[in-house]
Formats: sequence, C-alpha cells, structure tokens
Amino acid sequence: MDALQKYDALRRFVRDTFSPVTQALVDKALVFADERMGGYTRYDGTPMMDHAAAVAMIVAKEIGLGRNSTVAALLHDVMRVANREQPETVPELSRTIREEFGEPVLGIIVGLYNISNIKLKVSKEQASDFRDMIVSYSEDPRVILIKLADRLEVMRSLDMFPPEKRRKKSWESMNLYAQIAHKLGLYNLKSELEDQALKWLEPKEYEYICRRLEETESERQTFIARFLQPIIEKIDRQGIRYHVKSRTKSIYSIWAKMHKQKVPFEGVYDIFALRIIIDCEREMEKQLCWTVYSIVSDCYTPNPERMRDWITIPKSNGYESLHTTVSAGGGRWVEIQIRTERMDAVAERGIAAHWRYKGVNQGGQTSEAWLGRLREALEETTHSLTQRFEAKPASGEIFVFTPNGDIRKLPEGATVLDFAFDIHTNLGCTCTGAKVNNRAASIRDVLHNGDIVEVLTQKNQTPKADWLNVCVTSKARSRIKSFLREEQMKYARMGREELERKLKNWKMGVTIDEAVAYLGRQLKVRTGREVQSMIGTQKLDLQTIKEILTHWVSGRADEERRAVAAEAEERKAEIKKLESQQLPRSTDALIIDERIGNIEYKLAKCCNPIKGDPIFGFVTIASGITVHRADCPNAQRLRERYPYRVMEARWRSNADGAFRVTIAIVAQDVSGLANMITETVSRDLKLNIRSMNFISRGDGTAQGTVSVEVPGTGVVDTLIHSVMKIKGVQKAYRVNS
Repeated sequence: MDALQKYDALRRFVRDTFSPVTQALVDKALVFADERMGGYTRYDGTPMMDHAAAVAMIVAKEIGLGRNSTVAALLHDVMRVANREQPETVPELSRTIREEFGEPVLGIIVGLYNISNIKLKVSKEQASDFRDMIVSYSEDPRVILIKLADRLEVMRSLDMFPPEKRRKKSWESMNLYAQIAHKLGLYNLKSELEDQALKWLEPKEYEYICRRLEETESERQTFIARFLQPIIEKIDRQGIRYHVKSRTKSIYSIWAKMHKQKVPFEGVYDIFALRIIIDCEREMEKQLCWTVYSIVSDCYTPNPERMRDWITIPKSNGYESLHTTVSAGGGRWVEIQIRTERMDAVAERGIAAHWRYKGVNQGGQTSEAWLGRLREALEETTHSLTQRFEAKPASGEIFVFTPNGDIRKLPEGATVLDFAFDIHTNLGCTCTGAKVNNRAASIRDVLHNGDIVEVLTQKNQTPKADWLNVCVTSKARSRIKSFLREEQMKYARMGREELERKLKNWKMGVTIDEAVAYLGRQLKVRTGREVQSMIGTQKLDLQTIKEILTHWVSGRADEERRAVAAEAEERKAEIKKLESQQLPRSTDALIIDERIGNIEYKLAKCCNPIKGDPIFGFVTIASGITVHRADCPNAQRLRERYPYRVMEARWRSNADGAFRVTIAIVAQDVSGLANMITETVSRDLKLNIRSMNFISRGDGTAQGTVSVEVPGTGVVDTLIHSVMKIKGVQKAYRVNS
C-alpha cells in the first residue's frame, strides 16, 4: 500500500478543508517522506511515517494550522533521521526541501530539529529554564505549536516505549509542554498531555480516579438534569439562544486538587462544571452573559468568594468567561461558567482554524512576552492577519548546558569565565579555558544558546584585574573584585613589613605612616594600602623608595616647594601691577581675590563647578588658576600637598552665564525614555541639552547621562526633581563630568 492510500484519512481532511494547491503539496510531501523513511520503524515495529502523518493530522485538525505547517510536520523526521544516520547528506536534503516545498517549510523543520536535540536533565527546579530554552529555539511561532502536536502524538502512543522512556517523556510533558500549551490557551491539548503523563507517572492513582468517575457518572447526570431545570426555564423565557455543556474536570486536575487540599475523591466538590454557552453577536456578549448570571443567581445562592469576572478583564492568556459557584443544597456546590460561542472556541482550542501566519520581525522579547504576543496572534480569526510581532524570544539571555545536562541561564554576551563563576566561585577563580561543544575555547570566548561547556582549570590559576573586562555577569565581577581586594590586603601587609625593616636599616628618623603618606602624595596613589601593596608585589622597588624619602628628609623637596610658591607670588604681583594701571575690570563670573580684578582662570574638568557651588582656586604652573568645587575628589589631595597654591574664590552675585551639568539616570529600559527626558528638560524646564547617552544594562534597566546647560546650582535640584517624576526613572543624580 503506497503512502497516498495508507494515509487517506489525512488526505481527506486536507481535501475537505484546504485548497487543491495545498492538497497537491501535502500529497507530494507524503510521497517524499515515505520514500526516505520507508525502512525506519518505531519501538513497536510500526513505520515511523505513521508518527509523522498523525502529527500532521493534529496540526491541521486539532490545532488548526495551515499548509506549510502540515507539510513541515510530515517532513520533520526526515531531517532528524538524516542528521543521525547520514549527516553528510543534510546540506543536499536542505536544498531539496527548500526547492520543492519552500523556505518557510525548511525553517520550521530546522527549528523542530533544534528542539529535538535539546538534552533534558529533568528537575523541577530547572523546569522554567527548560521551557524558556524550548521556546528560544522557536523563532517561527509555528515551530512550538508543531512540537506540541508532536509531543501529544507521542503521549498517545506511549505504551510502545520502554519504561524509562515513558517516565522521562511523561515528566517533560507534564512540566514543560503542558505549561507552554497553557500559556497559549490550548487547554484541551494541555489537559490531555497532563492526563496522559499522570497515567504513567502515578498509574494507581490515575486508575482510581478513572474508576471513581465511571462509578459516579449516572448519579452526576441525574443531579445535573435536576439542577439545570429552573435555570433553563428562565433563560428560555428570555428568548436567548444558548446551549449547555457539562465538563468533567480532567483527571490530572482532580488528582492535583486531592493532593493540594489533602482531601479524598469525595472531597473534590467541583468534579464537574456546567457551561452555559450563548449564541449572539459580539456587541451583545457582555450584556447577555450578565443577564444569564442574574438568572443563575436568582435560582441558586452564589458564593461571593468564588465569583470570577474574566469578561470585563480577560486573563493574560486571553481567556474570557464568567465563573460563579452556587449552592445546590445539601452542602453541594456547583461551578457554572457563562460565556459565548466565540469565547468558548478560544477557551477550547486556543486558536482559530483559519489562522494564517504572515511573517516575523527580528527583535527581542522575553519568552513570557513572546508567548503572550503569539497567543494574541492565534486568536485572530481572519485570513488577513497582518499584525507582525517579534519572534526572537528570550532576548537578553541564553541557555547553556554543563556536560551533565544541567542548564544555566546567562545574559547575552556572557563568556566562558561568566559560566565558570556561575557554576561555582572556585571553578571561576581557577578557570583557564573550556571545551565548548568539544572545541577548545579561551576564557574570553562568548557563549551562544545551547552550547555545552566543560570548564578547564589549573590549581595555580588566580583571578586577574583584566578579568573584569571579560565578564558581564554581576556574580563573576563581584567575586573577582573580592578576590583582588583580599590579594591587595595580603600584599599590603607584606609591603608594610618590608618597608618597616628598610626604614630601620636606613635610619631616616621617620615613622612608617609618615613615609607611606609621603610616598602616596609623590606617586599620586590614593591610599596607603595601595602604596604598601605596590611594595609587596615589587611594582615599586626599594631603591626608588629610598631616593624619594632621602630627597624628602634632606630638605631639597622644601626648596622646590618654596620655588613654586615664589613663582605664584610673582604672578600675583604682575596682576596687581596691571590692575594699578586701571585696566578695565573683569566681567568674569568669579572673584578669585578681592584685590584682583582681571585674572586668567579655567573651570576644572574633574569636578565641573557651576555657579552656586562652594569653590576654591588652585595656582597651576602653566595654565593660570584652575577652579575646583570644594568637594572635588582631588580637593583634599591638593590642599594637603600644595596648601601654598590654594586660593579662596567665590562667585560674583550678578554673574551671568551657562554652565554644563551632567545628570546620571537609571531607569526602566522602555521605548520612548529619551523622548520623555527631552520633553521634560527642553519643553518644560526650557533648558538646552548638550548631549545624551544611554545603554541597556541587560536586566530590564538602562543607565546613561544627560548633559544640560544651566545658569547655576539653583536649577540643578529642580532639574533632578523633574527627571525623577518621569515614569520609569529610578535614580537621578549629579555627577562630576
């Protein structure tokens, strides 16, 4: 029997549902796949082609996808088998599929192959990451839907698999695939996956619940008929078109409630739910749903704690319905769901049969957002679905495996070193490289989605300062900084002990603290610990130290200071002479000295002072006087080392001018942030923006700076306050430059 005869049920459905063009392409795919899969069988000896045909039927009939998806479902095992058995033929096979069936079909098949290659090491702690991993391989939304169909067919045929395969696939179905189906609103598919999984994971409890449902079926139907009678009479009098469905809770849901609430089967009161489904125009939906609710609450007393209104505000996955639980007497409660035909179709199928996929944009969204956008697209019921959405999920993050199959979630751009620190601090500290997909890699190599990484270490390896330029994760960077601080303290102790010994030998008559402080000032090193660490690591040799300290103790350094001070005094005298010649007074914004009018100065770039800041002047050798803020990072050093070159300064009260101030901002990484800041600064405050720069930090926030011209400090507080009021801004503060 050839493929066209054997799989005639699929062909009949395609013929009744789709165009002749689709029928021809599906027939072509059946023959193409059967020729290449003829010798391959499943665990029970049946042809592997049976699986492909069954998946294609689920894709077309139960999920409602179209031609390309159905064809891809028929061909997906062809690619998988070729990769496993004859990998050298894959390029030629890909070209053939592209030429015969089109680029979209090939793209779907490649996505399905990528998912089938994920090696899952099952654990509840990692289920969420695995779900994201599966979705991240599905840049074409049809891929994840066909994969769900594939898994459903496997679960329906699970009795042919070996016992260890049954448990593994059941766990994956319950914890991974059923959860994705739930997010997409594919509730029937979700329930069947969960029920089939429970059948193999908890067979005794599954059989018990099945038996109890069968035993109570007759009683349930009698109760339902009696319960509905007064409701039906009142709805009929209103002339509303409707029908009633009785839905028994899924076996898995009953099992989960029994365990969660620790009750027996008899203690699960909502074994079934009644659905009143209204047939009406869309504009009448809300009104008629609430009318029926009013009728139900007239007949039976509702429990206000169990009222759920998902019509006014639908669930995040698109579900719409009114739920109420009413007392039926005798301590028995009944859940009633009120919805329309349209709402029921979405709730049952999660997708309209005529949905057609029109294309994707490359872009970035988290897996949750991507699935949400996919669900919105799936609810479209027209052939002209033109809304395009981003189809590259999990932007900003990648999923990487250990050789044992453990999954680690890292930000995009993460390196081998980030991965090593993510596993364990000691592994990171001793990391020398890695094998990525069995190929040698350095600590700097950037990882990609799905990489399998084996970290290589050496006992004598330690973190280096330049590792901070390699890592992007905060965990790795903080561990490296912590190690470097500890190392600096260790070498500082060694350096201090060494210097103490040498000072005694040199007999200079200075204390260790005096010597360290002077060396720090001369070498422009910020702290004494750094000086001592430089000695301990031999970056500062003892001969140089001896020369610097000898120069200081001998008094020659004082002579140099006096020469600089004399030069400053001469400069003041020249200025005073110019002033005595009655030259025009300066219109500068600063008063450096009450006795001096016209004097050359510039504003320091290290602290960027503006009018209103407390300031001081500092006499330089070649550039006149530089004006610093009193709280400048360099202020203390300048005052301590060169007190004779520091001059008092203040702003003129009537000075005009425009000063540049830089504001640092941390905000949520949302579109339009720059526009909101621009409007606030330029339009509302009437200030000029000179520059603006923002970068994404990879954690949902953005950080950057805005440079603005202001007349003085009085405006800066207003500026910061206004920026903080912008939606999404978390921090705003002035920086030095």
